[in-house]
Amino acid sequence: MTNSGAPFKRSLSGGFAPLDHEVLCQSSPSNNTTLGYPPNMPWGLKRYQNAGTLHFITFSCYRRIPLLRNQNAAELFQRALERARLKYGFRVIAYVVMPEHVHLLVSEPERDTLATAIKAIKQSVARKQGGGRFWQERYYDFNVTTAEKRVEKVKYIHRNPVKRGLVEKREDWPWSSYRHYATGEVGAVEIESPLSAWKRRQTSSGPSLIAPA
Repeated sequence: MTNSGAPFKRSLSGGFAPLDHEVLCQSSPSNNTTLGYPPNMPWGLKRYQNAGTLHFITFSCYRRIPLLRNQNAAELFQRALERARLKYGFRVIAYVVMPEHVHLLVSEPERDTLATAIKAIKQSVARKQGGGRFWQERYYDFNVTTAEKRVEKVKYIHRNPVKRGLVEKREDWPWSSYRHYATGEVGAVEIESPLSAWKRRQTSSGPSLIAPA
């Protein structure tokens, strides 16, 4: 684990719609291909929400500045994600916090819209980081409609820190859901996975989707 404030170091479903659909809202000029971002696309594209699918979400720090590069910021994001999960009632299948962007694979919320939930996450982090410009506006949204695509996105999310050369192994990166899948670790964010489903069957309880009073 890195020291507080230190930069990241190398040492360290529901039903399905008929087709996958992807949407990218605004991005600022940058080398998106190098960082693994989707290519730039125009504003005004339709989001496919309330379709009973999972959503692969990407959003970035303002001007791709690595504002999530230290432990405090990364853990702040994890806490904001978990609070939103409880408040809006969506399931987190996988996630990773990178120095300048975030990937999520989530279900649609039981309460309100996915856009509202993401806005709440971003606002919570920005306020606690001083209230300045922290995020790029809007976000990229890919509807995941098949089991094969779900597996592909989970693998992509967990491999991101290794692909970027931040760590040698996926389990070395503490700000993702990989350790839950690899070891069953209970982290800052409750993950919906085959393991968590099996545990629910043993206890006959559902996922925690209601925030405690």
